[in-house]
Amino acid sequence: MRIGIYAGSFDPITYGHEDLITRSLSFVDRLVVAVATNISKQPLFSVEERIRFIRSALADDPRVEVRQFDGLLVDLARSVGATLSIRGLRAVADFEYELQMANMNRHLYVGMETVFLMANDAYFYVSSNIVKEAASLGGDVSALVPPSVSRRLKAKLGR
Repeated sequence: MRIGIYAGSFDPITYGHEDLITRSLSFVDRLVVAVATNISKQPLFSVEERIRFIRSALADDPRVEVRQFDGLLVDLARSVGATLSIRGLRAVADFEYELQMANMNRHLYVGMETVFLMANDAYFYVSSNIVKEAASLGGDVSALVPPSVSRRLKAKLGR
């Protein structure tokens, strides 16, 4: 069984994330979506909310496990038997950072490879941060995020 891991803050999940998850399922048997608790970031949504958003967006697909993690990605990967780390790329700037992370992860866990997927053209410009910024200024982001996320953004940001 080929197990992949797709880690991120998912604050919140976007259709870009959802697209990468769906596409990953074409070459892994099981995908662990790892929701990071990054103490250097101030998330808008709690980890529990982010996990609920992801599960809802994926209609509880049995091939996808959503879980929280902190610490090293390679430690989680080892514990779940993942041999592939899935990463999305939108631009050259993403590649530079992701290449550094992939090389460090390979150094720490030689049994894991990183697979880079190009963002779908429809979501190339979409990031969680830009969605939150647009929503905070009253922009309509409903075409970029699942309905449950859109509703919570409006409620949380008072728009």
